[in-house]
Amino acid sequence: MNRARSSRLNTVAAHAALLAWTAIALFPVFVILINSFKTRRAIFAEPLSLPSEASFSMVGYRTVMAQGDFLLYFQNSLIVTVGSLAFTLLFGAMAAFALSEYRFRGNMLLGLYLALGIMIPIRIGTVAILELMVQTGLVNTLFALILVYTAQGLPLAVFILSEFMRQVSDDLKNAGRIDGMSEYAIFVRLVLPLVRPAMATVAVFNMIPIWNDLWFPLILAPGEATKTLTLGSQVFIGQFVTDWNAVLSALSLAILPALVLYVLFSRQLIRGITSGAVK
Repeated sequence: MNRARSSRLNTVAAHAALLAWTAIALFPVFVILINSFKTRRAIFAEPLSLPSEASFSMVGYRTVMAQGDFLLYFQNSLIVTVGSLAFTLLFGAMAAFALSEYRFRGNMLLGLYLALGIMIPIRIGTVAILELMVQTGLVNTLFALILVYTAQGLPLAVFILSEFMRQVSDDLKNAGRIDGMSEYAIFVRLVLPLVRPAMATVAVFNMIPIWNDLWFPLILAPGEATKTLTLGSQVFIGQFVTDWNAVLSALSLAILPALVLYVLFSRQLIRGITSGAVK
């Protein structure tokens, strides 16, 4: 009885802490949203106040829709983000299953090698990556960004998913083998459903850096047809003059997919983060 009560208290405490940190993290988002509906004067005069009848303005959103192909930028960002997450989860889950399920010589060294990508930022190899993309003819293509972001997200995906897959019962997998299931069927039908919280956590943690990245779109895909939303928003930022209404409006629209993803995967995300706190 005491153990069950302690487990519930730990769960409540973990949820409360996560909600508190979420509120702190979302405060800058709230400030951007309210200022996107203000006049330029009100943005600088009262940045923390809500839009009033005198300060309300939609000029930023009208500018965003009128200048540049915003819908194309949004579509490019969506394709790159979804494609990168799909490849990251697919290949990351497969590699994590192999490392956690099979014992072979070099297993630990291979796991450490894959984990090095967490400590060594991929931007160090920007010049080499650009040369490789030029040689393969992938410059100014969305596929180039998908490849880079997949490589960037795989180390964290393998690290997290392998730890969760080690917790899957061996008896369950052996029972599947006795019933004649192949290793692929065990992976897809038995293991993946049990690590959904971890996969949701990996998806959210990788989605934000991909969606907000400016570096690789600027280096690998700066063409008008392949611009992402973050890169396309830079048109409103000049050397001497910045259209803050348009910048804040573009950022507000760019935030929406991240919020939708968080809402959709919030339950799985909380389970993935707090799974170790309730044992």
